[in-house]
Amino acid sequence: MAGRPLARRTVLAVAARLAGGALGAGPVLTALAGSAPVGADPLAGLGAPDAGGGQPDAAGWSAAGRAAAREQAAALGTTAVVVLRQGRPVAGWGEVARKVDVASVRKSLLGALIGIAVAEGRLSLDATLADLGIDDIPPALTAEERRATVRDLLMARSGVYHPAAHETPPMKRDRPARGSHPPGRFWFYNNWDFNALGTIWRRATGEDIFTAFERRIARPIGMQDFTAADGRYVSEPASEHPAYPFRLSARDAARFGQLYLDRGSWGGRTIVPADWVAASTTAWSHSDRSRQGYGYLWWVPPVDAFGPGAAYAAGYGGQMIAIVPARGVVVAVTNEWRGGWRKLRSSALLRLLASILAAAPP
Repeated sequence: MAGRPLARRTVLAVAARLAGGALGAGPVLTALAGSAPVGADPLAGLGAPDAGGGQPDAAGWSAAGRAAAREQAAALGTTAVVVLRQGRPVAGWGEVARKVDVASVRKSLLGALIGIAVAEGRLSLDATLADLGIDDIPPALTAEERRATVRDLLMARSGVYHPAAHETPPMKRDRPARGSHPPGRFWFYNNWDFNALGTIWRRATGEDIFTAFERRIARPIGMQDFTAADGRYVSEPASEHPAYPFRLSARDAARFGQLYLDRGSWGGRTIVPADWVAASTTAWSHSDRSRQGYGYLWWVPPVDAFGPGAAYAAGYGGQMIAIVPARGVVVAVTNEWRGGWRKLRSSALLRLLASILAAAPP
């Protein structure tokens, strides 16, 4: 059962207060199906700038509210924004077919593959690093660190604070000391966890991340731009576990969001198990982002601002895939910040999301 619609004033006011307060109770995992009709693809024409391809379904939306949100997106300098409601395009602003490195959104994409592997019995969430033979370059993992489970890594609670590939300066600066927290006890947004999950998945399945994503997810949900060539592995001397960046267009990112809004189903076919989607978008931990939780490789915003079941994947520089089940809405944002363009913080994208929701039908 979906939550009650949130009033415009409530959405904007609470989103503006994301900097303060404590995380509320864990979300009730409810969703409105996106209702993409079997045998049809209402997103197939999504591609033309501004119009979103074809005739966007904006019935019931505030025209003034949509215009204000579009102006807000333009002021931020986003590369593209795609808005869907009930599985149909409402807006496509900017270069919606342009592929961008979506940075840490990669973690949520890998999470879908992990969920499939778990459902197929190829990977156990309770397996420890020791069980799986996972270690790293000297100074190697301690016996205590190797007690961390796959579940701990998914929740960013491994307690392994070994240097990692593809870390940002704040990650390096804020990384706790080795041995300072036991596995499962302390949340830290840790690229070691996320990169090691990539190694674990590849060993468990014997497959390449990007080839599998194209075959198991991108093709079945009709992604228009992604191919396996849009992924790469990034290795660094600090660790034996590479990062795995993806390049996605906003319209393909929106499809992935719709898949999760629809509990892992597409056109009547299960792509990702529904219970995995639910677990991934549950706030298992308090994060260091004000009033926000962390699930399995997904961020969970405050329920009083975005409704039950809302979650988002976020990437450095201004990448986001947000699902808002209480409103049946998906928002995908890409931002090509390299080359001197402006980097955007997730807080700015959450304010944009709030503006979009304020224009949406109740």
